[in-house]
Amino acid sequence: MNETERLVARFLKYVKIPSASKEGVMDRFPSTPEQLEIGKMLVTELKELGLGDARMSEHGYVFATLPGNLPAGKAPVIGLLAHMDTYPGVSGRNVQPMIHRNYDGKDIVLSDSQVLKISENPDLLNFIGHDIITADGTTLLGADDKAGIAEILEAIERLKAEPARPRPTIRIGFTPDEEVGNGTAHFDLKEFGADFAYTLDGSSAEEVENETFCADTAIVTVTGRDVHPGYAKGKMVSAVNIVAQLIRAIPEGMKPETTEGRQGYLHPTGIEGSVSQAKCTLIIRDFEVSGLKKAEELLSGLADVLMQKNPGAKIEIEIKESYRNMKYDLAKRPEIVDVALAAVERAGKKAKLTSIRGGTDGSRLSAMGLLTPNICGGGKNFHSKQEWIPVSVLEACTQVTTQLVWLWGSKYRD
Repeated sequence: MNETERLVARFLKYVKIPSASKEGVMDRFPSTPEQLEIGKMLVTELKELGLGDARMSEHGYVFATLPGNLPAGKAPVIGLLAHMDTYPGVSGRNVQPMIHRNYDGKDIVLSDSQVLKISENPDLLNFIGHDIITADGTTLLGADDKAGIAEILEAIERLKAEPARPRPTIRIGFTPDEEVGNGTAHFDLKEFGADFAYTLDGSSAEEVENETFCADTAIVTVTGRDVHPGYAKGKMVSAVNIVAQLIRAIPEGMKPETTEGRQGYLHPTGIEGSVSQAKCTLIIRDFEVSGLKKAEELLSGLADVLMQKNPGAKIEIEIKESYRNMKYDLAKRPEIVDVALAAVERAGKKAKLTSIRGGTDGSRLSAMGLLTPNICGGGKNFHSKQEWIPVSVLEACTQVTTQLVWLWGSKYRD
């Protein structure tokens, strides 16, 4: 088995292990016991690779150390991070990965109801002749972020195989509950002990991501007035109907399905309640804090209009800060991103600095003081039954990771 085959074998093993997180769980952490099971397995594998201090914390974080070979205290300690959980909105149980050998450039039929179409995935044409991994159309694949886990484990094995090349000490971290926004809720910066870190949670091997959305959550509570529906004319004020009116009033150009690039959005993600009271949760995203504020002002204005339109209704809006664009923090030490870009070039790719239309654990970690840009992972169509990843990109991301470590080592060698 060569190195790439070993990498693929790791990845296929990990995606078969269910580890979805779960929204709204408040009485335990992580949110699902399955994440603890994959964490235990990863601890075992890290120890088998010689990382004797590998352990899982009481909250399900897996930490381990690959010692460096530079004089003590000379080089920074660098973190490599990936998350263990998968997106809960699409099943990740009983994943059946498929390898499409020597891709022929045509649509890929996964199942009767799921077809990976070139018209929707033009990037497929860049991988004609390559091997492509998908699930069977009934589940997500789980490349987000088990590709990152496999790449880190494989990188460790390759780094250990070349002990003469200078490298700093590397801290490995695998986190739970990233997909439900809690990946850093119990992350112990002091225990992790890195000076800065990189998440492997991106897409193409060429990309280094130094920007995320700024993110807030709006909880809109509508209080109405309930009466018997047979005698409701002029009396009933339906909270559910008012929430529906609010959602319909969101401008078409501010929805996720109509925005791209650096455009922000206002996205209702859940509705619950009754005629008497109803709640709507919306996520607000923009690359600038000023854009968040404009969206929140718009929401407040819509609430005022609806209260005027529906006398007797009361609308309250609670705004909760989720995370901020990590570029504000990464700008304090630009070399962290610069070395990542150089590593991409060393791996034979044309480096590209990009932004994430979302967030990563790195967003919050950067705000907490652990500067953490995002580098490659390799998957496409995250959170979908049509998720896919080329084997060549899995390999390229692993090479970017090893080159990243060696570049930092070369900066601090004698």
